[in-house]
Amino acid sequence: MSYRPSLTVESCNKNVLRAKYAVRGAVPQRAYELESKLRAGEKLPFSEVIYCNIGNPQQLNQHPITFFRQVMSLAMNPDLLENPKTVELFPQDAIERARDIVRRTPGGLGAYSHSMGLEFIREDVAAFLNDRDGHPADKNTIFLTNGASPGVQTILQCLIRDHNDGIMIPIPQYPLYSGTIDLLGGSILPYHLTEETGWQLEMTRLVEALADARSKGLTPRALCVINPGNPTGSCLSEESMLEVMRFCKREHIFLLADEVYQTNIYQLAKPFVSFRKVLLDNPELEGLELASFHSCSKGFLGECGIRGGYFQLENVDASIRAELYKLASLFLCPNLVGQVMVDLMVKPPRGTPSAEHYEQEKRAILDSLQRRARKLSQCLNRLQGVSCQVVEGAMYAFPKITIPQRACEEAKRRGQSPDLFYCMSMIDEAGICVVPGSGFGQVDGTFHYRTTILPPEDKFDIVMERMTAFHNSFLARYQ
Repeated sequence: MSYRPSLTVESCNKNVLRAKYAVRGAVPQRAYELESKLRAGEKLPFSEVIYCNIGNPQQLNQHPITFFRQVMSLAMNPDLLENPKTVELFPQDAIERARDIVRRTPGGLGAYSHSMGLEFIREDVAAFLNDRDGHPADKNTIFLTNGASPGVQTILQCLIRDHNDGIMIPIPQYPLYSGTIDLLGGSILPYHLTEETGWQLEMTRLVEALADARSKGLTPRALCVINPGNPTGSCLSEESMLEVMRFCKREHIFLLADEVYQTNIYQLAKPFVSFRKVLLDNPELEGLELASFHSCSKGFLGECGIRGGYFQLENVDASIRAELYKLASLFLCPNLVGQVMVDLMVKPPRGTPSAEHYEQEKRAILDSLQRRARKLSQCLNRLQGVSCQVVEGAMYAFPKITIPQRACEEAKRRGQSPDLFYCMSMIDEAGICVVPGSGFGQVDGTFHYRTTILPPEDKFDIVMERMTAFHNSFLARYQ
């Protein structure tokens, strides 16, 4: 008798089946197929696939920060620190920094650490927060994580008890949030950002979303804010942040601040200010619970694969911090390479021979991203039936596209949403991989897609030319 699998789609946890993550969905899967065909020598309308679907800078040839990789190389292979030839290959300040990291890491980078992360790195994160916000931070409120995403998931695990518990998330949003809420069996409570005002967060939308949730018998447990915005590329003003925090305190709602793009700012009117700073600068907000998240995957580092990040807590009860420590302990510890990269992020070289080169590399990356952000916004706004809000920060644009009725009918015939059909057509015809707006949420009857600003600057004009040619061809075919 043949064996029948015990785990099938029918018997799988329904929350797993419910969860979705569009950033690696149908369009990227098609992109991988086309890339395989190109490697096999098949002729396509393009010579390479360009991945604009995910904030993965080094995949698109962004160079790692030299000092960080020098220190990491030495810390990973401490025998080099005793090799006399090392001084010929590495700057002295990188050698000293690596030596200090190895000395303060019991067992080296191949050993387990404290479940919250190495103590000296949490101390360095606390010093970074003090410098950034003007308020001291306690190392015992800091948890190092494998990128920001596991930190978000851990906090949500504590907040969501059952389907009656809801998490307020922006629309459009990063699908980590919707996917994790679904996975944990909670309820998504959407509040819409206003596209016409540059994707700003308006208090009337929050009040409406809260009232709607409570009318359905749901309990709003937390509010998530992504600043700078993903996928919108928008930035919040300090006044708007203060309004949001007053709302959370008044309504007894935990605040989740996703701030992983805090160094990606491309305008002067709305500089980055942390929610932690606003909280601690305003005594009226005393007691408001806040978890804020940061990562070495974004910014100008782009060290996505190294998986380093942290979250920090304000006004969170000590008993809950103990439960979070227990959850962290279930996974033993965050990876040590990621922890060290976080340390380098929050404590870069200063006043040493490598400091000037570090600042030059940092400035070159951020200046280039700013130029690309402006160029992409301008290009998209020149296309017929496309409007794109100015990219103020982060790594993305989220243009709105008018899709002709005939194209909508063709999408329906294929069993696809119109925006998915548009994006699938773009990858097939132009070799550019973007993500349909339906994966992030959008106002009913509107269509968008998310694209990054990450293709290298020397290829950026080619990307825009391909996008333009595809869009014009798509309109000509279906209008």
